[in-house]
Amino acid sequence: MASLIQIDRIQDYTGQEVRIEGWVYHKTHKGKLLFLLIRDGYGFVQCVAFKNDLPEELFQKILKIPQESSVVITGVVREDKRAPGIPGGFEIGITGFEVVHQSIDDYPVALKEHGVDFVLDHRHLWIRMPSQWAILRIRATVIQAIREWLDNNGFINMDTPILTPAACEGTTTLFETQYFDEGKAYLAQSGQLYNEANIFAFKKVYCFGPTFRAEKSKTRRHLTEFWMVEPEIAFCDLDQLMDIEEQFVTYIVKKVLIERKAELRSLNRDVAILEQIEPPFPRISYDQAVEILKEIYESNEDKDNRELLKFDWGMDFGSPHETALTEKFSKPVFVYGYPTQVKAFYMEPWQGRPEVSKSVDLLAPEGYGEIIGGSERISNPDLLLDRIRQHGLPENAFKWYLDLRKYGSVPHSGFGLGVERTVAWICGLHHIRETIPYPRTIKRIYP
Repeated sequence: MASLIQIDRIQDYTGQEVRIEGWVYHKTHKGKLLFLLIRDGYGFVQCVAFKNDLPEELFQKILKIPQESSVVITGVVREDKRAPGIPGGFEIGITGFEVVHQSIDDYPVALKEHGVDFVLDHRHLWIRMPSQWAILRIRATVIQAIREWLDNNGFINMDTPILTPAACEGTTTLFETQYFDEGKAYLAQSGQLYNEANIFAFKKVYCFGPTFRAEKSKTRRHLTEFWMVEPEIAFCDLDQLMDIEEQFVTYIVKKVLIERKAELRSLNRDVAILEQIEPPFPRISYDQAVEILKEIYESNEDKDNRELLKFDWGMDFGSPHETALTEKFSKPVFVYGYPTQVKAFYMEPWQGRPEVSKSVDLLAPEGYGEIIGGSERISNPDLLLDRIRQHGLPENAFKWYLDLRKYGSVPHSGFGLGVERTVAWICGLHHIRETIPYPRTIKRIYP
């Protein structure tokens, strides 16, 4: 019996008869030749049926098979650099064909252009398309790389609560729910505060899971439910944190280049750009970034764009500002030392400049903006209490968090990396909604 193989390993079976289990993605007919593009979950391969080599009944069966029917195909692997597919360059000459289930003829996501709302309404079928399949395969590799690097560099995974009694960064962008007789609870924006407790037991930790932000944002960079990994490190200052971040991001990109180059090429991603991602990354202060933005603003002759780029010290960056900044660099760039007023309450102030926090964002090149936000945390209990009061947060809810500064406090830092924004950058995508299997946005909770 022919060996059952995965399409992504087809190059190992040249000249051999094999068997694949999959679905009919596309079919074309040229006289005595039938071409099927078959996907099996691991890749896409062209399968060729030649009328003279097959019984007429079998050839007609293949000829009439609808898109998305599930099939088992037997055939001989041959190399052909013209053959389409992922990874491509190989095809299978059909010797046997079995229909597992014949799809109905009116498959909704046909091979033609569809509107955004249509494909999102049919996301459960759209993920079968080669582009969406490739993106989600890359996403899985990004997640694997995240865990590998952290697990291999002394970090331990600590799961943190999804339901929390207090907000990490204020309640204005949180989903609220009633928690039995205990009052209000919130879907977590972050596991950071709990991880700060965990480092005093384990030194280097991370949590990894879904995050919920009730921002009424409709930009191409925002989701209401997304995945974030949050490392936290004891005995770590801001400079050490940036060192860790650039090693971490470099590892993720390299892992994708090694394992998912075929998928990247199928998306027409310029892998040469990603191959440049090596430490060190440029580091500029917020003050320097403001000066760069002023220069860009003053030299911009487009009136509409000029207004979007207007910027004064003390503001937080919007997407146009991040895009303009990153166009100056071919690698991710660190921007550190943001104004205290635009950052969270727990960030350590800059020595001698209380209006500046020891915060840092990592901005991806090519206009993709922030993929990491992090900071050195306040380690002084009195200063932390002052900040909690300044932000109008409930002191009782943070009593346990203040305890961390009373019993063996140390300088410590951490960051959060958004999986979807990272995938969007690596894949070269315009919109973040394609980077997660079932996107949740301000106007979408179906399917």
